[in-house]
Amino acid sequence: MKAIYRYRFYPTDQQRQRLAQLFGCVRVVWNDALEICKKSDKLPKTSELQKLVITQAKKTPERQWLSDVSNVPLQQSVADLGVAYKNFFDSIKGRRKGKKVNPPRFKKKTERQSARFTTCGFSIKGEEVYLAKIGNIRPIWSRKLPSKPSSVTVIKDAANRYFLSFVVEIDPVDQPATNPSIGIDLGIKAFATLSTGEKIDGPDYSKLDKKIRRKQRKLARQVKGSKRREKTRLQIAKLHSRISDIRRDFLHKLSTRVVIESQVITLEDLNVSGMVKNRKLARAISLQGWREFRVLVEAKCKKLNREFIVIDRWEPTSRTCSTCGFKWGKVDLSVRSVVCINCGAEHDRDENAARNIEKVGIGHCHDYKWTQRESKTPSVASPSEASRIIAL
Repeated sequence: MKAIYRYRFYPTDQQRQRLAQLFGCVRVVWNDALEICKKSDKLPKTSELQKLVITQAKKTPERQWLSDVSNVPLQQSVADLGVAYKNFFDSIKGRRKGKKVNPPRFKKKTERQSARFTTCGFSIKGEEVYLAKIGNIRPIWSRKLPSKPSSVTVIKDAANRYFLSFVVEIDPVDQPATNPSIGIDLGIKAFATLSTGEKIDGPDYSKLDKKIRRKQRKLARQVKGSKRREKTRLQIAKLHSRISDIRRDFLHKLSTRVVIESQVITLEDLNVSGMVKNRKLARAISLQGWREFRVLVEAKCKKLNREFIVIDRWEPTSRTCSTCGFKWGKVDLSVRSVVCINCGAEHDRDENAARNIEKVGIGHCHDYKWTQRESKTPSVASPSEASRIIAL
């Protein structure tokens, strides 16, 4: 299986200029090819686009500076555009799973910049990485590469940080697990509640988020194109990168721990795109990184030969007693503790949902027939019913 190993590096002033020129050429080639595709009735082939926006463009006075950079990342930029269009068309026709993919859009100078080199455009010599027409770069090797990389991508993020991202092949690892299975309920108050009863709190982003809001208000008042506005934009990007680094570190550590300890990991398929439409919770939900956590868990399950299960989002995990299987109906989000009127067991809302997620994931379902009562239970539980709910 393929994996990505990313390392940060600090280029010299001369390398910064060369990288800036490379990113600019890659961006121009992408935008030129995209403009041709938008104007064409039929999508041109990748080879035809490369001939138009690279080979023939170098002979013109307007694009002759494309010859100053390596030809490999320029060709890869056009190839990536073809992949982006393929994903878009597959998404429209239903051949691609998941959320609908938007069509490719033009690249901007202030956004994340990248250029990809294949094996013919780079080489690793000891502690340094040679990039064609860029020179030798010495990244910070935080860990060794497990195998020879097939490609490397040079990345400059919005906060002006530089990274080398290698694509390598790794082999699955057989490592015994201590727990047979576990269910995880994701939330806002506690990032994850495990079926074992443990609650894991996520990082506190409130201070950084408050600074970002203040800087964004300042940015809105500044003149577009001014140096002060660019300075404020860079400060906002650095704050966002700090939040992203803290969240990624937390998610990596948590996902690694969960996958190492359990053989079967079960999560719930959350409709995050629909949940963020709630104006009161949109910002808090966006900061959690639920989707990123799911992707990390799934990837690490493949690496360690674990079973990863995602249950349907319509499973009534928070409306069912995990002890006897009785369905008590919808409960308001403000209610954090519930008492089952069938067996009398008291449950924490999140812990009960996590246990039900685990049971549905491993295929164990309660026999709901014996829990049915002659009297009908209302679909929405009222906090005033002391026999059913304890509001904390």
